[in-house]
Amino acid sequence: MRLKVTTWNINSVRLRINSVTRFLRTAQPDVLCLQEIKCQNELFPANRFKRLGYEHIAVNGQKGYHGVAVVSRLPFDTNSAKQYCGKGDSRHVGVVFGEKAGLKDPVRLHNYYVPAGGDEPDPEINPKFEHKLSFLDELRACPHMLPARDERSIVVGDLNVAPLENDVWSHKALLRVVSHTPIECEKLTAVQKVGDWIDLARTFVPEPEKLYSWWSYRSPDWRAADKGRRLDHIWVSPALGDRASELKISKETRGWSQPSDHVPVSATLEV
Repeated sequence: MRLKVTTWNINSVRLRINSVTRFLRTAQPDVLCLQEIKCQNELFPANRFKRLGYEHIAVNGQKGYHGVAVVSRLPFDTNSAKQYCGKGDSRHVGVVFGEKAGLKDPVRLHNYYVPAGGDEPDPEINPKFEHKLSFLDELRACPHMLPARDERSIVVGDLNVAPLENDVWSHKALLRVVSHTPIECEKLTAVQKVGDWIDLARTFVPEPEKLYSWWSYRSPDWRAADKGRRLDHIWVSPALGDRASELKISKETRGWSQPSDHVPVSATLEV
């Protein structure tokens, strides 16, 4: 069975619901994972998604900040949400696709929004950066990130780290900029290695080619400057490592009206 999964930091799902609708009608993923939805569960625009055929929804939201959601054409057997660092800040939601979706062997999907970390890359003076580093440490030890040998798992989300030199427009210029500092890159790489996760974007587009999924609002002409970073990721466990057939970053959405500063990243797998 073909499964197309998209991850997108939407930066307010209610504000950008028309853009989401436009994307779903054209790209038609089976599963859309959203981050930074910025609304409580009861205010999530579920009816808009259901009218588009995405009837199965799992939301972990909060008022005004953060929040994640999975909307799906396929039913999931279970859904869950885990809190990290002792904070109730809605940064994870997980679902399991199994018998209800017609799968003999289940597929587990985890959607994350890693803390951005503020502006100053020093945990001694910046609690937001300290929180980010602690979150990555806790994530590395989380059972979700330690799939069994035959477990079919997918991790997606705005992981808020561009880990490789060519995941940013200038490695040298961004070494002291939050999202590409050595300590963040090391910690995210440790998360990836502990579960032998496969980074699908870099499977399809290997270095040294530049690859981005985020362009700052601060750049008045983001397209011409092209000073991007790859903050949004799709990882699969080794059991799905040879099942991916396509990877696409939908850069065109950054040029739409009232865009998110992130763009959708989609992967197609045979499950």
